[in-house]
Amino acid sequence: MDLNEEKELVEKARRNPEAFGKIYDQYYSPIFGYVLKRVANIEIAQDITSEVFFKALKNLGRFRWQNISISFWLYRIASNQIIDYFRKDKHRMFSLEEVSEPAANSDPSIEVLEAEEELKRHEDFLVLHESICKLPVKYQEAITLRYFESKPIKEIAEILGRREGTIKSWLHRGLEKLRELME
Repeated sequence: MDLNEEKELVEKARRNPEAFGKIYDQYYSPIFGYVLKRVANIEIAQDITSEVFFKALKNLGRFRWQNISISFWLYRIASNQIIDYFRKDKHRMFSLEEVSEPAANSDPSIEVLEAEEELKRHEDFLVLHESICKLPVKYQEAITLRYFESKPIKEIAEILGRREGTIKSWLHRGLEKLRELME
């Protein structure tokens, strides 16, 4: 969807909340993915993402069009919701995803190896996530948007409301601190 179509959709959604469903459909997956990478818990990510879209719908009248995608605004709301979550919940819980049922006629030894690989990747992610959570929030946000969401520096600057040079600095300092934490 290009910016003109998105602008029309936002205007429709302001008058008719049902039109907001298209915005939700377009941006739910990327916002959920971002939140999940920050909190590392599916249920919490679902709750936070739901709250992001509820707040977006509720405050759509306050959204000011600036010839950038509404996704920037949604990411900013998500970042704020994540910060609120971590402020409220100092005892972050991590859970492993359920392993899928084995397929009929499958080789159990191959499935065990695949499950072990998936578990190792998940454990590695949790170690990385735990280290990232020890960083100041500004570094967490910049690193997650850049390296997990593959956002360009310019978009990260828009989402976080900072200058591009500041984002580059946060990424550099954040990665240095992350390396120190993981040594």
